[in-house]
Amino acid sequence: MSKKFYKGQAARTHQSIYEEITSKVIAELEAGIFPWARPWDASPAKGAFALPRNAATCKSYSGINILILWGRLCECGYSTQGWLTYRQAQSLGANIRKGEHGVTVCYADRFIPRRKPDDAENAAAPAGEHDRDEASIPFLRRYVVFNVDQCDGLPEHLIATAPTLPERQIVPQAERLANETGAAIHIGGAHAFYDQTADSVHIPPQPAFFEQINYYRTLFHELGHWTGHASRLNRDQSGAFRSKAYANEELVAELTAAFVCASLAIKPTVRHADYLGSWLAVLREDSRAIFRAASKASRAADFLLAFGATAEDAQADTANTQ
Repeated sequence: MSKKFYKGQAARTHQSIYEEITSKVIAELEAGIFPWARPWDASPAKGAFALPRNAATCKSYSGINILILWGRLCECGYSTQGWLTYRQAQSLGANIRKGEHGVTVCYADRFIPRRKPDDAENAAAPAGEHDRDEASIPFLRRYVVFNVDQCDGLPEHLIATAPTLPERQIVPQAERLANETGAAIHIGGAHAFYDQTADSVHIPPQPAFFEQINYYRTLFHELGHWTGHASRLNRDQSGAFRSKAYANEELVAELTAAFVCASLAIKPTVRHADYLGSWLAVLREDSRAIFRAASKASRAADFLLAFGATAEDAQADTANTQ
């Protein structure tokens, strides 16, 4: 009896997390605020633009947590993208100031329940990878983090903020990253799109953009689609125009561009605001849709950014051998 109650209680808790965050995203979209492209210039936090990271471990947050923490950053006007738990602050000799409130983020994973003795005896052979995936149970756990600005006594290196890259016509690190992907990028014409059949990205020349920085935002949106090819991350890109599947893939590409741009200190913007109605319809129907889209976008962004990391490693190796 108690086990059944626990499972039901866990299910309700998990569902409440999905519904709570999805409802907030829907409300922001209805108000004309895109969680992945907030009005950074109007925020006191405009000097802190980047991906949110854990200040204690230096690990970047991913998926839906990026949107959650960007939202709190803009809401409260914090000056840094560093976050940590209460215990992490204590372990660093710091403390959270009295009266400060944290923000809830999520941790998703899977676990494999222990087999009963009878099950172990009846097992004919060790379980393979597929069997383990089938037996694993997904879980979602919430925990609270605080911004570095809410702490006293932190080491100096944790509260220093890196200068932001000024917007300019050429962003060298963005150029390098796009080149290192090896994607077939065709510059020219009046439209930006990903040709799935030819596996190629098409984008107008940079001078054609009213704000030239939008060249990079658009390029990484299309490269976001490029990551979904069957030979790479193998996402479902079969949706017809304006279908739910199409809207989902556009949302993944939009978030991917935002996450990659943030890593390059390029402030994201909304490229496909005309898809707002489709995105709202998807989110209203499925409270887990934004979680899945953000998770897929993080994987896509990591896939793209890995090309830049590989290039840096190669340059370092070359320098060391000279």
